[in-house]
Amino acid sequence: MPAGMKPLEKFLKKQTTALTRAGGFVGGVADKAGGGTGASRRRASLSRVVPFFRETSPESGQPREVFSPDSEDPPSWPSATGPDVRSPSLSSDEQSSEASLITERTPLPPDTPDNLTLALLDSAAGKRSGVCTETLLDDFMLTHHIFLAADRFQQVLLQQFSLETEEREAEGVMDGAERKQAVLNVAFRYLDTYRELLQEEGERSNSFPKELYLCAVQELSRHPELVEDVLKLQRWTEILHTPSDEEKESRKKQVRPLFRHFRRIDACLQPREAFRGSDEIFCRVYTPDHSYVTIRSRLSCRVGEILALVREKLQYSEDQPVLPGNLILVAVTSAGEKAVFRPSDEAVFTTLGVNTHLFACEPTELESLLPLPEEIHWTPGDSKLHDMSAEEVANQLVVFDWELFSCVHEVEFVCYVFHGEQSRWRPLNLELVLQRCSEVQHWVATEILQCQSLPKRVQLLRKFIKIAALCKQQQDLLSFLAVVLGLDNPAVSRLRLTWEGLPGKFRKQFQQFEGVADPSRNHKSYRDLITSLRPPLIPFTPLLLKDLTFLHESCKTFHGELVNFEKMHKVADMVRIIRRYRSSQLAMDTETSPSHLQTKAYVRQLQVIDNQNLLFDMSCKLEPKDT
Repeated sequence: MPAGMKPLEKFLKKQTTALTRAGGFVGGVADKAGGGTGASRRRASLSRVVPFFRETSPESGQPREVFSPDSEDPPSWPSATGPDVRSPSLSSDEQSSEASLITERTPLPPDTPDNLTLALLDSAAGKRSGVCTETLLDDFMLTHHIFLAADRFQQVLLQQFSLETEEREAEGVMDGAERKQAVLNVAFRYLDTYRELLQEEGERSNSFPKELYLCAVQELSRHPELVEDVLKLQRWTEILHTPSDEEKESRKKQVRPLFRHFRRIDACLQPREAFRGSDEIFCRVYTPDHSYVTIRSRLSCRVGEILALVREKLQYSEDQPVLPGNLILVAVTSAGEKAVFRPSDEAVFTTLGVNTHLFACEPTELESLLPLPEEIHWTPGDSKLHDMSAEEVANQLVVFDWELFSCVHEVEFVCYVFHGEQSRWRPLNLELVLQRCSEVQHWVATEILQCQSLPKRVQLLRKFIKIAALCKQQQDLLSFLAVVLGLDNPAVSRLRLTWEGLPGKFRKQFQQFEGVADPSRNHKSYRDLITSLRPPLIPFTPLLLKDLTFLHESCKTFHGELVNFEKMHKVADMVRIIRRYRSSQLAMDTETSPSHLQTKAYVRQLQVIDNQNLLFDMSCKLEPKDT
């Protein structure tokens, strides 16, 4: 990757490639040993955000390192158990802005996971003075899976509900009805928070509300006041039950399109729905000679299952007279980098880069794998953008970004940073948002560098700046910054003749946009902008993950066996900020004219080049270095 690439662009590319699964490339080929746990490999990927943790010193003008998750001797931050722990990268004015978004502190000292659950029940029963019950419930529900597995949490709730009344009354904690009511209130909040994710798990998640329901039915004779809650539990068991045959058939009929791994125009025009691990998708898996087989697979299936489907297809292929032996699954980028997946890896489809393809081969064929020819070569030509209005393109970008952002369950942000591959729930939809951000960035560079005519390139430059302005106006900061970063790509920014042809008004406007993307002072310009906006809005998602990563790396989760719940409170605060962005619904586009559908299909299936070396070659052919 060229040294001139912007730190933000580096982060986007690293976040959305197969590195997240393979733990990094060594000499162009992934480490075959597969050392370390899944969490450590994902953490290694997240440490790519280190360039974000740089600030410019006003005195020297030089960048200074604020925090590096990879450093052997990290600086000493304020104790995570102290009265107030904030991100060390936030300036005082930014901390004030952050504090205004925090509802109320949760005064829970460090404690064991089980004791924290009991404290939660005390609060829900009104037996804990000075505690904001709503905030504490929210903190616990959004973060408990960091320190307390869902199965264990459910077990503690069942135990507390089933305790004999005399046991707790003798302790003077609360009477039987209060205790059971508190357990049910917490259980209902848990079921409501994780409803979509629990529905995905089927019978595994159904066991908890069923068991709690059976326990509650047995208590009705002694506590008839629980009858409404028992009926509510019964409804929850029905809600979380395996979907009906009609629902299953409806989901099977829908083609679940990923961005680049299998294309269908009719599918891309459908409104986006949240991906579930059980959703079946079509995907092409290539062989070393660039022939391919098309498989139908669950999104969350293991690599071993994918290879079994590939072997079955190859068995009946006339082009493959000899069935290959031991197959491995490899992700090959357009730059020729390779990442080997382990048979136990899951949900690899959403972690692939923009132009990364899956190859099945024998281990001896790994070194011979090459990118697809269409990923290496490019064809000059006029962009379809010339025939589209900037307003229509910007509208379609905003609508699509909102669909993608709305599909992300708020817990996915926490799972992505804190658990990685060990998470109970995979952040499938969040990974696709990151992929989209990288895709838009490379789309801008691709369209400009494929245009051979200087006047038309200037026109495209103007159009992209206008698109960025419209996205910003409609509060889509994801595409706004992605377009700005695409224009700031070194292969584009070096086109002196093209930029000189740009009217002064557009140059000045783009300089203002670059100021918003400026990472100095912990992205203060961007933070000031987003603080001034009101929902609905689409944030720049990689920066949200950067903030969560910083919080995670700078504060300990455990002190011995004690959970640092102050950290959990701050994580939940950040998730609540994301929730606020989506607290209002964006007005969705419904026009169906042919030109409108054509633009919609174009925006949802962008053709891009993400090989930075190839982009530089294209740039130098347009304007050689000596011009």
